[in-house]
Amino acid sequence: MKFQVTHQDSYSRGELLLRTLFGALYIQLPHMFVLLFIQIGAMFINLIAFWAILITGKYPKGMWNYMVKWLRWNWRLSARINNLADGYPAFGLNASDDKTVFEMEYPERSSRGKLLLRSFFGFIYILIPHGFCLLFLALGSLFVKMIAWWVVLITGKYPKGMHDYMVGVMRWSNRVMAYYYNLTDTYPPFSMKETESTSQALDHNI
Repeated sequence: MKFQVTHQDSYSRGELLLRTLFGALYIQLPHMFVLLFIQIGAMFINLIAFWAILITGKYPKGMWNYMVKWLRWNWRLSARINNLADGYPAFGLNASDDKTVFEMEYPERSSRGKLLLRSFFGFIYILIPHGFCLLFLALGSLFVKMIAWWVVLITGKYPKGMHDYMVGVMRWSNRVMAYYYNLTDTYPPFSMKETESTSQALDHNI
């Protein structure tokens, strides 16, 4: 996995104000309207994929690609909503984005045991411990986002440490989602940083 948002040398004050005042109308509303239907499709795919993995030990690649592209779309949208990147997030499952990276490696085999473990006990060993940590990290991100907003408005710069924190919270959350949706059998680490396995460049043109 490789989840990143480029830290820009400078940020547009105009875009910052535009997103703050009208972002709900021209960014969130149209994207979330379309993503609502994409997510409905993802729910059905997740159900079908469950049985496919249970029977064959393999996540159908076309369905896996759909799920990753859906998460990637959410990733680039979140980067703009959180003011981590300038520019308008592209529409479409196959859209590209030069300021964000969301890459996952397709698993040739998926564990039936881990599939059943996630399905029956995922709430206990995934959502509770990770959700507890992410709750506090998310509260911290509210303060970081507010402070960073003023810094960008005054200086046109997004403090690197704050940027890393915000991206780290998003990265942690998305790793949990990827595991919970059976897209990987690698249990998500309790960390906001990229892990060693994510340092290799992957082809994300799936």
